[in-house]
Amino acid sequence: MSELEEPLARLARNRLGGLGVADVARLSAGATQEIWRFTLIEEGTRVPLILRRAPGGDRVAETALGLEVEARLIEAAGAIGVPVPSVRYVLQSDDGIGRGFIMSYVEGETLGGRIAKGDALAPARPFLARQCGEVLARIHTIDPDPFPMLKRKSTQELVAQYKESYRATDWPRPVFELAFRWLEDNCPPPPEHPRFVHGDFRNGNLMIGPDGVRAVLDWEGAHVADPMEDLGWICTAAWRFGVIDKPVGGFGTREDLWAGYEAAGGPPVNRAHAKWWEVCGSMRWGVMCSGMANSFRTVDPSVERAVIARRSSENELDLMRLLAA
Repeated sequence: MSELEEPLARLARNRLGGLGVADVARLSAGATQEIWRFTLIEEGTRVPLILRRAPGGDRVAETALGLEVEARLIEAAGAIGVPVPSVRYVLQSDDGIGRGFIMSYVEGETLGGRIAKGDALAPARPFLARQCGEVLARIHTIDPDPFPMLKRKSTQELVAQYKESYRATDWPRPVFELAFRWLEDNCPPPPEHPRFVHGDFRNGNLMIGPDGVRAVLDWEGAHVADPMEDLGWICTAAWRFGVIDKPVGGFGTREDLWAGYEAAGGPPVNRAHAKWWEVCGSMRWGVMCSGMANSFRTVDPSVERAVIARRSSENELDLMRLLAA
């Protein structure tokens, strides 16, 4: 029996109007949060649901928004037509499960390699980059005012934050040093209108079907900044899953992404700034990979943490390629 089966069964009866639960299982997806799937048993029907929970129930990183806020962001995004799961319930302290929320199950694929290369999703790939641009344009219209807890950092402050995180790993990497110097020397001016930014919009955080994007997931990195950040992040080489000639998630072109973004009402894309954000994205992912090693040694010795930590060297290659272009 799963450790969560009994508390979820109580929750089903007391909060969700159900009779119980079945098929409780932790999924392998989720590098920062736990993802559980279970079936809510109702009178005459069975409803598949997803629990997104803090690791161990209560470990929330200092830099994270918190799962309660993330649930509210998902609801705000859904209200303006962004494809997202519906939030069914936000966990309370007396539920005995920890911090997190329950959302609807959305059928589709999240594994980046299958999205970029699998036969089942081949019909979607020709239009997927443009569709991602359209979705991002909509995300960038979310009003950040109801969320005063969102970080509001300038581009220079973001780079300084990544640099501080890199220094904290206490492991010198000459390529990272060079990339940080390039980012500082070529930093674009502050955006005239900072906007709500998803912060982790990429292949792997999108639920995809043959019809395209069915849900945008993982909103814990949302903040207010230059909207070009999201457009650069999805082009980072790590999210191409081996299809290196398709910059957008391994399935499309930058031009299609930008065209979809502008056609859906996003501000004009400055190509030079977009490249800067792509370099910054690769640098950011490299720092995150390096930081996973510390997590592996301390609070979370999982295989997933170790595997991600080893990918720091890939980012050194990506950064050298980008800086030489």
